[in-house]
Amino acid sequence: MTHVFRGAARDFVANSWRLVPLNAAVGAIVVLACASAVAQRGGLLLVVLAGPLLAGLAHEAVTLRRTGNVVLADGIEGVRLYWRRGLGLGVAGATLLGLGLLAVHVYGRTPLWPLSFVTIYLLVLLGIYQLVLWTFAIASPEEPLADCARRAAAFVAGRPGATLGFGLLVLAVNLVGVAAGVMPFLTLTIAFSFLAAAHFVLEAD
Repeated sequence: MTHVFRGAARDFVANSWRLVPLNAAVGAIVVLACASAVAQRGGLLLVVLAGPLLAGLAHEAVTLRRTGNVVLADGIEGVRLYWRRGLGLGVAGATLLGLGLLAVHVYGRTPLWPLSFVTIYLLVLLGIYQLVLWTFAIASPEEPLADCARRAAAFVAGRPGATLGFGLLVLAVNLVGVAAGVMPFLTLTIAFSFLAAAHFVLEAD
């Protein structure tokens, strides 16, 4: 696991400025989504709109992992090629997140409040699975999303301990960015998460 993050960090440092535009756009949408969710409970719609941009960011990460090089145009090309796939994954992710947050809210106001913590745990696991799924979906565009979802599930089931450890480390990186009080589009933690996933999932490539 150490070599995965070491490789991701090396590529990230060498190419971070090339990841800035899409990471900044995604980060801005996340911030707006959070603000909108608090004010109007409609922020999840913005998360869906981030899907095509995340597809471009994932494409940059996969390209960098496979070739050792990435240019700014790769992000734009990724959005153009995979926006439908990103939109579909964005809808699925936003739906699961919405249902999970609703369950946490409902359970938290009933005698079944311990289930809120179970739901949060499941959301973390789903988030890890989603990161693996995004990587497979962008790395294998010729495969239907359903097949990518099955491959991601088989990958997670085949390496449960390593995948959980990887996911918790990625979560820790993002929490550090939040705790630092710096916006996600400045810390580039979103881009690093996809790059780390590409190194982890495509390790055998």
